[in-house]
Amino acid sequence: MPYLPTWNSLKTHSTPQWFKDAKFGIYTHWGIYCVPGRGPNATWYPYNMYRPGTEQYAYHCQVYGGPEKFGYKDFIPFFTAEKFDPDEWAELFKLSGAQYAGPVAEHHDGFSMWDSQVSEWNAARMGPRRDVVGELSRAICSQGMRFLCAFHHAENWWFYPHWETAYDTSDPAYSGLYGPTHNLAGLDGDRWFFNQERPSRLFLERWRAKLLEVCEHYQPDMLWFDFGLRGVPDQYKLEFLADYFNMERLWNKELVVTFKDYDLSPEAGVVDLELGRMTGLTHHAWITDTTVDDGEGWGYLKDTAYKSPRTLVHYLADNVSKNGHLLLNIGPKPDGTLPEQAVEILRGMGAWLKVNGEAIYGSTPWIAFGEGPAILQKSGAFNEKEIPAFSGRDVRFTLKDDCLYAICLGWPGESITIETLRQLWAPEIQSVRMLGVDQELEWTLSEQGMTIRLPQQPPCEHAVTLRIQRSLERGGIF
Repeated sequence: MPYLPTWNSLKTHSTPQWFKDAKFGIYTHWGIYCVPGRGPNATWYPYNMYRPGTEQYAYHCQVYGGPEKFGYKDFIPFFTAEKFDPDEWAELFKLSGAQYAGPVAEHHDGFSMWDSQVSEWNAARMGPRRDVVGELSRAICSQGMRFLCAFHHAENWWFYPHWETAYDTSDPAYSGLYGPTHNLAGLDGDRWFFNQERPSRLFLERWRAKLLEVCEHYQPDMLWFDFGLRGVPDQYKLEFLADYFNMERLWNKELVVTFKDYDLSPEAGVVDLELGRMTGLTHHAWITDTTVDDGEGWGYLKDTAYKSPRTLVHYLADNVSKNGHLLLNIGPKPDGTLPEQAVEILRGMGAWLKVNGEAIYGSTPWIAFGEGPAILQKSGAFNEKEIPAFSGRDVRFTLKDDCLYAICLGWPGESITIETLRQLWAPEIQSVRMLGVDQELEWTLSEQGMTIRLPQQPPCEHAVTLRIQRSLERGGIF
């Protein structure tokens, strides 16, 4: 039966097994906003450059003479991408251990990163003069990875100040980039449209047409939506989702949709927690999107600190133990090269996953997600800035068939006692090993937990994984 544009029909669509198994993906915020490369959030530069009182407005006035002299569209010729090599990107993403990857196809700014017939404001006609989405689709799929496209373009409606007549945002000639002119009184409407005009039919039809164009041309395995879906009427969302899921048979693929803040029915896709994660084990899958920089830069910033590979390895292991996934953002430079710090992060994660991937890919949560001093005593979700530093005494559990994995988020030392494992039965345990070490480890089981004597040296950086092989045959423990 084809999917119908109703929530009851769409909720029958299952999250594909490939996504449940993949755990880790990469996307890129790359667009005009990478040219100024100014924070705190690179992708919000086009919003803030037109608004006095913001840090980015002050910077724009100092460097470019102000938005009345130099509008956002004037950055396009400097978005050159002359060193963009999609195969090099895809090879690095594969090396990192990511199982799917892809670009932000269009951000709030209204600039399409594909060869679009819906909008003339696109990367194939301007700036790079290349079909970025198409080239990345080919390169990523050639590495055996699934292809992702992210969309933020529903938020283009409220992103620019159409009421400021001194700015190019109010000129109808540029409405293809800045959105249809509206809210000319400059009402202080928030980003959810509640205090200004709702999106017009023309805007909504273009929103849907862009999605269908990308789907029909590039057949993405996964779509990621930003917050703006709450400003789109249900009938538009329902019709598009039914169209997308019905493409599974035509493409012979299993498709997945992720979204923010329950802006879709949670049964029709996977909810995303931006810069956050769940505090405990959940019965449903969820995903975090975070970025390699140490703040909330998202796109390329000329001056920013970066997270460490260790931080992101721990992020991944913690998420997976709770039925979560990790989507990591990279912000390329205007010329198409990837920042050296980002490259080192991906190489570091890849090196760790090469040793420990057995405990991540294809795993499921256990009855407990972990133990240790860094477990937050709260419920629900929390922001990544609340995350305490992990140590080798912080343990996260995953499960695959008859193997239980205990991931120590650091090096515990000569031995470790894992209290949660006291519920195991000694006769069911066949062996205990550390991934990357070719020897069985000594262990004992008591009311205090399982005590394991560890090798003299860790086999890798950042975290180590204990593999507990069990016999699950009925009667085998007596």
